[in-house]
Amino acid sequence: MNAYTSLERTFARLAAIQDAAGILGWDCQTQMPDGAAGARADQLAVLRGLAHEILTAPETADRIEAARAEAVDPGQAANLGEMERAHRHAAAVPPDLVEASSRAVSKAEMTWRSARAESDFARLAPDLAEVLRLQRAIGQAKGEALGLAPYDALLDGYDPGLRRAVIDPIFAVLRAELPGLVARIAERQAARPAPIAPEGPFPVEAQRRVGLALMEAAGFDFTRGRLDVSLHPFCGGARDDVRITTRYDESDFARALMGVLHETGHALYEQGRPAAWHGQPAGEARGMTLHESQSLIVEMQACRSPEFFRYLAPLLREAFGRSGPAWEAENLHRLATRVEPGPIRVDADEATYPAHILLRYDLESAMIAGDLAVADLPGAFDDGLHALIGVRPADDRLGCLQDIHWPGGAWGYFPTYTLGALAAAQLFAAARQAEPDLLPGLARGDFGPLRGWLRRHVHARASLAGTDAILADATGATLGPDAFLRHLEARYLAA
Repeated sequence: MNAYTSLERTFARLAAIQDAAGILGWDCQTQMPDGAAGARADQLAVLRGLAHEILTAPETADRIEAARAEAVDPGQAANLGEMERAHRHAAAVPPDLVEASSRAVSKAEMTWRSARAESDFARLAPDLAEVLRLQRAIGQAKGEALGLAPYDALLDGYDPGLRRAVIDPIFAVLRAELPGLVARIAERQAARPAPIAPEGPFPVEAQRRVGLALMEAAGFDFTRGRLDVSLHPFCGGARDDVRITTRYDESDFARALMGVLHETGHALYEQGRPAAWHGQPAGEARGMTLHESQSLIVEMQACRSPEFFRYLAPLLREAFGRSGPAWEAENLHRLATRVEPGPIRVDADEATYPAHILLRYDLESAMIAGDLAVADLPGAFDDGLHALIGVRPADDRLGCLQDIHWPGGAWGYFPTYTLGALAAAQLFAAARQAEPDLLPGLARGDFGPLRGWLRRHVHARASLAGTDAILADATGATLGPDAFLRHLEARYLAA
């Protein structure tokens, strides 16, 4: 057995361990009893520690070195590069730090649930401070090994090659352009009669049926996945067992519906990755910018189009047994595309959403750098949101406690949400140009043209190429803000 083939077997074993951890993590957030939290933290810590031991073993490093001298085809070369990248990231972090971080995250996630419910930041603060301390240590260790600043090292873990030097110029354009654009949209909306809000309640079971129907229309494979409920919607699970979740509100069906569509976009990417590279790093999703682009191309680009609402409106009328002007496609579309600043990130419209990410990017960068203490986070969050969109959260539940990311150890993740929105705008524009039946298809509930284009240009490429190469090949340009700004102009300000 040559070195490269041996590495393939090692990484297939690693993938199986990661899949097992993924299912356990899904269970933590959906149906695990609270009393099992301690044992589950131990189980996940052991699995993550085992994966770390395999990835950082001396023989793994030796085989990577030996495989570089072997003759491999381009796909294998890309896979070997991803193996080396994973090894370098893992080898930089001592095993005891990996396990300590895993335990701290499991504890903080459970504390976050009760702290958020009771708007009690003080309850979470000690656990969050411990997670932050360990994330700083991880960023420092990886930064020293990779020649990066600590925050850049954390970014690289979620999106290979992503740096503050890439993000800052893009975000500077958004900081400059979006306030004026949002003001113009608000003026345009104010000049028209307000859309009519359908009256509830909207039974959860009816909402679930609509969500399942839309997942099926989009192409979700229910033989390899399922829909559940969690406090914070997510897509997780394993390679051939993709679990997505949403949360229901009987006074507002749109929250769960759009959450399902968002997570279905993630799931289609997971289910569409190339089978030939199953269990190998080159078969993994490229990074979170592209992953978020797949959720947003479904939720924001396709499923907030006028065409989609011509398909959706009859489904909703039937599901909830309602009729009248509030349930017409044009009215529902206007409701779904109404721009109105609010405190909650996951409920934000696409024009004000970037402000929520700019805030979190600034705050987490400052916390990793040691320039913002955990105790000062609530005030900094509230002041920052008010400065960006004129909204001040009523309490910490609606403020800095609304997201699981920081207690969950996801530092460096937030920027990819807005970068994903930019990528989604580029990809959707290219797909529309290449597939003339894309928008007419959405009006019939036919996602085939869009899904097929994404399968070829994004899903099937997995990590066989970098983000810039995938975007450039699909759209003719690397990542930038122009397509997103043109999209907002066209959707909200065109005659």
